[in-house]
Amino acid sequence: MSDEELHTRLELLKIEHRDLDEAIAALVEAGSTDQLRTARLKKRKLQLRDRIIVLENQLIPDIIA
Repeated sequence: MSDEELHTRLELLKIEHRDLDEAIAALVEAGSTDQLRTARLKKRKLQLRDRIIVLENQLIPDIIA
């Protein structure tokens, strides 16, 4: 993957992560008792965060100290 593709993918993942964060907040604010759905959304959010970190690490050049 080129750097341009990595940046594009990274932005899409960040948007999805932010959307999930808002969805989780809305469920909690609404007093939703669907804990399974909330847990699944939180798990997906964590998976996205991990993928974001991997992509960010690929974009950071290795610097030999």
